[in-house]
Amino acid sequence: MASINHITQQGLDKLMADLAALKAQRPLITQQIAEARDKGDLSENAEYDAAKEAQGLLEMRIAKLEGIISTARVIDTSKIDTKCVQILNCVTLKNHATGKHMQYRLVSENEANLKEGKLAVSTPIAKALLGKKKGDIVDVTVPNGKMKLEILEISI
Repeated sequence: MASINHITQQGLDKLMADLAALKAQRPLITQQIAEARDKGDLSENAEYDAAKEAQGLLEMRIAKLEGIISTARVIDTSKIDTKCVQILNCVTLKNHATGKHMQYRLVSENEANLKEGKLAVSTPIAKALLGKKKGDIVDVTVPNGKMKLEILEISI
């Protein structure tokens, strides 16, 4: 059985839009295959091979998205607590080594986007933060060593 994929409504909406865009490409690829097939001998038809490969990749991407969506469970943001760090919390941290402040929202793997400050709950930093409270200091092992992070704020 597939594991449940916790996701925000915004994340689910994006996945659904991506899926619709991929499905909209099906007729175009079917047309490309038909046009390539009409050119004759399929054994040496590069256009046909390329179109069939594109179709296979498209169907694989569609199946993957459908799998993610089928196991998605939208998290009710009104039930998110800010007493301790959990998925969908926005966490403000202080790096003790550099003195820099950073802010991340903990999200599912499918919504993670570091440029947007969305950190997957499966990352070392997120794993170290989960369940901790404001004022806690956590040691996190990252690829370039250890980090000491202090939780300054937990919000929704």
